[in-house]
Amino acid sequence: MSNTIARTRTDAFAKRLKKRYAAERRFKLTGLAAILTSVAVLIFLLGSMTYNGLGGFQRAELTVEIDFSESGIAANEQTLSQANATQMLEAQGLREVVSFYAEMSLGAEGADELNGEAWREVAAAIIEEPEILRELRTFSLPASADLAAGLNDEGLPEMQVQADRLEAEGKLSKNFDLGFLARSDATDPQKVGIWGALKGSILTMIVTLLLAFPIGVLAALYLEEYAPKNRWTDIIEVSINNLAAVPSIIFGLLGLAVFLTMFPNFRSAPLIGGMTLALMTMPVIVISGRNAIKAVPPSIRDGALAIGASPVQVVFHHVLPLALPGILTGTIIRMARALGETAPLLMIGMRAFVATPPDGFTSPATVLPVQIFLWSDEIDRGFVERTSAAIIVLLLFLLLMNGLAIYLRNKFEKTW
Repeated sequence: MSNTIARTRTDAFAKRLKKRYAAERRFKLTGLAAILTSVAVLIFLLGSMTYNGLGGFQRAELTVEIDFSESGIAANEQTLSQANATQMLEAQGLREVVSFYAEMSLGAEGADELNGEAWREVAAAIIEEPEILRELRTFSLPASADLAAGLNDEGLPEMQVQADRLEAEGKLSKNFDLGFLARSDATDPQKVGIWGALKGSILTMIVTLLLAFPIGVLAALYLEEYAPKNRWTDIIEVSINNLAAVPSIIFGLLGLAVFLTMFPNFRSAPLIGGMTLALMTMPVIVISGRNAIKAVPPSIRDGALAIGASPVQVVFHHVLPLALPGILTGTIIRMARALGETAPLLMIGMRAFVATPPDGFTSPATVLPVQIFLWSDEIDRGFVERTSAAIIVLLLFLLLMNGLAIYLRNKFEKTW
């Protein structure tokens, strides 16, 4: 009788053990599948962006030979050093000279196959090196948008045939466009650049950091170390938690109603954009700062007080240095999120066409996410590659900021 009961219990135990092991294996496989799915989605996203965006770092260029010794353009170093040197060269017929030699080098349609602003690159080369006016030089000048589309097997069939012919003759090629990283917005996809938007993003992030970080850290210190535990403190904590969950467009409406009313002349300026993003970023910095301060062991505070340190010295000499890695990590990650925000900046007018980089915090500017949004809405197919290239730059910027957060955390983190 007892042997039968023992055997029955053993069999039931073995079945339950087998079920537990099977459940554990299923859980591991489920977790592994979730990780592989996430990695696959990430690879697909990065792969598609890279595939579509690599062409955005290149531009179609035509090879044109120009003999300036027979062009009739007369200028010296003194006149070329003046501010209106480009206009002076245009008045002397540089645009027509470039068109003439384009037809000589490329054929009857050569002038139309060049970008309409190609002569400006020739003018810039002359201003930089005046002796060009006495020589025969070969230039790589931007092609027209239609010919560039033909080189990508897009656009009009006749342009595709023409692009194939010029490429076979070695007069049309795609080269790395360093100017894409140095120019600002333009209406021609062959002439656009992201430096204006990138500089606008940098200036906006500087304003955001200078406003949100000190206020957020000081607020976290006060709430965690000095604030009395009463109803008012609880209301403030609940309000901060709620602000952290408010949609970003609400902060854009707040910036539109408050900041642009106070500073109407600074519409679309990095100053207003940074102030708006600072409002959105500050609650998260307060929350991450409080969590980092709370993680410091009470024994650190007790030991400092025991050797005669004042409460202020305890906070700034012991608690804050130990909490700094967590505060910096939370701040940089939230700044990276703010860098990718579009809705609040659209609300305050940072979607203007800005053809020159901003000169300062009060100059009209746009930012990378808004620039990507504007290019994605363009009809011209040439903006597709440029949009993907701008997305790659934004992702690299975000990767850099997240990497900086990891580096600072590992560098300043202390164990006890």
